[in-house]
Amino acid sequence: MFELHSLLLFIAAGLVLNFTPGPDVLYITARSLSQGWRAGAASALGISAGCLVHTAAAAFGISVLLRTAPVAYDVIRMAGAAYLVYLGIRGLRTRAATAATAAIAPLAPTPMHTVFWQGFVTNVLNPKVALFFLAFLPQFADPARGSFALQIAALGLIFIFNGLWVCLFYAWAAAAAAHWLKERGSSVTWLQRFSGGVLVALGLHLALNRAR
Repeated sequence: MFELHSLLLFIAAGLVLNFTPGPDVLYITARSLSQGWRAGAASALGISAGCLVHTAAAAFGISVLLRTAPVAYDVIRMAGAAYLVYLGIRGLRTRAATAATAAIAPLAPTPMHTVFWQGFVTNVLNPKVALFFLAFLPQFADPARGSFALQIAALGLIFIFNGLWVCLFYAWAAAAAAHWLKERGSSVTWLQRFSGGVLVALGLHLALNRAR
């Protein structure tokens, strides 16, 4: 289906993009800092699941709506931004509200299935991811080599698979850094507030950045 040279070029370009820190990496890092590697891994899996939606949309042309309908783009963009800000503020307020009673009743960690779905929703509600898949994947597909939609789907799966391992690496690195800080007496509250601040900043960036 693919020429070897084209496929290797796609994998190399995809890995470069995956290793470049972006909103997904920052989200995973924030989760890992606040709740450890498992939360970061659950976030990475949720984001990867969200990318499956974008791959399907790119393969079947649904994402074209985001390029041709500015209103649809803005609605999805603002919904995703609001969701990120909500998660960040909730993290900040939860720590602030429980600081005085932490010694009596430690804060229960967010369940892994909830972390997974939060990562999924965050990714699906980011229209820039949809536009990225729509713009990037077709560059390496050739209609003369078979079904165009099938090629897009295959490329998307390869990109997601490689990206998942990169995201898991970032989750591990952030969790290891958080563990190192905690062992040296650094404040858990500080880590929670920092991760909440990152989520708020991501939401505001998505809301204010209108470039398409």
